[in-house]
Amino acid sequence: MKTNLIRFSLLAVLALVSVPALMGLYTPTSAPAAITESSPDALAAEPHHEHASRLASRFLTSYHYHRQDLDDDMSSRIFDQYLRQLDPNRSFFTASDVDDMERYRDYLSDAIRQADLDPAYDMFNLYARRVDERTDHALALLKKGFDFDIEEEYRFDRREADWAADRESLDEIWRKRVKNDWLRLRLADQDDESIVETLTERYEGLQRRVHELNSEDVFSLFMNAFTRSVEPHSAYMSPRRSEDFEISMRLSLDGIGAMLQRETEYTTVMEVVPGGPADLDGRLQPGDRIIAVGQGEDGDMVDVVGWRLDHVVDLIRGERDTVVRLEVLPAETGLGGPSTELEITRNEVKLEEQAASKEVIEVPVGDETRRIGIVRVPVFYVDFQGRARNEPNYRSSTRDVRRLINELKSDGIDGLVVDLRGNGGGALVEATTMTGLFIDTGPVVQVRDSRGRVSLEEDREPGMAWEGPLGVLVDRRSASASEIFAAAIQDYGRGVVIGEPTFGKGTVQNLIDLDNMSRGEDDKMGQIKLTMAQFYRIAGGSTQAKGVVPDFVLPSPGDPEDWGESALDFAMPWGEIDATDFKPYADLSGLIDLARHRHEERVKTDDKFADLMAELAEWEEQRDRETVSLHEPTRRKEVEAAEERRASRHARGTPDLEEGLLEGVAAVDDDEDDEDDDDEAPDLFLTESARILSDLIDYDRDTHLLAHSEAAPSGIDVD
Repeated sequence: MKTNLIRFSLLAVLALVSVPALMGLYTPTSAPAAITESSPDALAAEPHHEHASRLASRFLTSYHYHRQDLDDDMSSRIFDQYLRQLDPNRSFFTASDVDDMERYRDYLSDAIRQADLDPAYDMFNLYARRVDERTDHALALLKKGFDFDIEEEYRFDRREADWAADRESLDEIWRKRVKNDWLRLRLADQDDESIVETLTERYEGLQRRVHELNSEDVFSLFMNAFTRSVEPHSAYMSPRRSEDFEISMRLSLDGIGAMLQRETEYTTVMEVVPGGPADLDGRLQPGDRIIAVGQGEDGDMVDVVGWRLDHVVDLIRGERDTVVRLEVLPAETGLGGPSTELEITRNEVKLEEQAASKEVIEVPVGDETRRIGIVRVPVFYVDFQGRARNEPNYRSSTRDVRRLINELKSDGIDGLVVDLRGNGGGALVEATTMTGLFIDTGPVVQVRDSRGRVSLEEDREPGMAWEGPLGVLVDRRSASASEIFAAAIQDYGRGVVIGEPTFGKGTVQNLIDLDNMSRGEDDKMGQIKLTMAQFYRIAGGSTQAKGVVPDFVLPSPGDPEDWGESALDFAMPWGEIDATDFKPYADLSGLIDLARHRHEERVKTDDKFADLMAELAEWEEQRDRETVSLHEPTRRKEVEAAEERRASRHARGTPDLEEGLLEGVAAVDDDEDDEDDDDEAPDLFLTESARILSDLIDYDRDTHLLAHSEAAPSGIDVD
């Protein structure tokens, strides 16, 4: 297995489809009666969805690493998952609605096996009706106003609450919800007229977005309830999502280079990508509203006001060197001003915000300054198509990191930290090749398939791009490929891992292209992301569930049991196999113990860490809070106190743990972007990682365990 993103061969797929025994023997169950009456705007499955459903169920029940039968237990799981996806905060359905839908609980496995998708659409259509009722009720409440001198509370977190007993109970929940929304805007100094306008737009937007969902969206929602009932990382990817996934992996697309968002009825330019066609043209600006799109120099202009965002994007994207025409309402003239038509030639757009980047942190050491290089890797990306075609300049994270390392070496760095915080993974091949930048040759990770066969992913290229002191910075969001990289560096003794225990995603997913089995050229069925294997460290333990435990654990909020892989429904357990044959570079435990003592002393005396620890203690006290006061004087005091703490933290450069934690308390308005100086505040964890690596360099002056220059040949070229 060379990558976790390879496709099944067509031969294997045809073999799968042609063997009915894979489905098992079962007696079909009659479908329960529908809970909603048919209406003109009700959604229903399309024929290709039935075919895709059959294929998906066969793959998941026959080829998944942790195979599951489509029995009553699985049916109940699917029902709960789908209900949770429709109404996660229990704000639209009543208890009687849920009781009515219970007729499907034991039938959904049979429904999937028989490709009977009516129950899924029946439940969704009921949800759409309830959204209409709730938004109509919310809009009516806006006309009445509220008394904010009453001492009452709103339960904003209803995930574990009982379903509302009846419509009257749900009305009361929504009265408090709307009152809370109003109060939050009132605390942001909006007047009543603008509050009503803002909330009217918000609730109508909620209603509009639900009715913009189409049959494909509902099918995707239901199929993902099915896949997540098997285990968390298998998924159905709709045709649109499959395309977006390919774009994210190769970090480029052909278009005009504009980040768009939906605002009321209009598609609005949020950002113009630097260096893209729109940026080079210079006329399209953030805030401009796109009202029509035309193809070529003389194609008809298609009005897109009120369109779904993804449909507008489809019109604007296109082949390189073709022309797209946009009719826009410029930001400076507003909705009442005249429109302007722009003609832009599409070209390749690089999505650089996901690309690897670098910086240098200077750490004072006595009278000297030690320079620590930082390489930030947000995702393990690769242009699969370019790689398959052997294009000389195809894009990959390993190639970019190698180039950045060479630049940092030219800057005279003393140590290097690879920052993988927030990196949820990506291509397995990239985790392997990037590890190879820091070891000579050898195994990187073991991969065990569903039959128990173990294969090795190895670095076969001699030499290192960086042979000096190395640290890897991780957090609880570092997962999958990030964990493979960090674990390999740790097991080899090639460097130290710093931060939080990682997420714990130790499974391998393959992409199965369902379009290869399409019955018609125009039927696009998307892809199945299927868990096919499990990762094991070269030392034998899995990265699954437990993740990678850092050598230096930085302060973090919450109980590790409450987040990460182990907290997900139906996650696979940790396991262990035999270690593979590998030769560690060094035993760093002695150096780590020395440097850990210095780190712990620094944490005790550093003002910024003192602020952080105090914030963690406060967070622990309030993390279980599910309600917020609707009494304005009380709420104002809470907001003022939160803002004072926040200002103090920002002044000291302490990470902000409170922001967004308590709905309506720390955050004033969900719809407003935070324009504060967060990006300008020092990164405390990154700075401390540089200090830790500097400490290790100090302690290593005699043993030289951190440097391995003898293994690296001279003159390593940029790939």
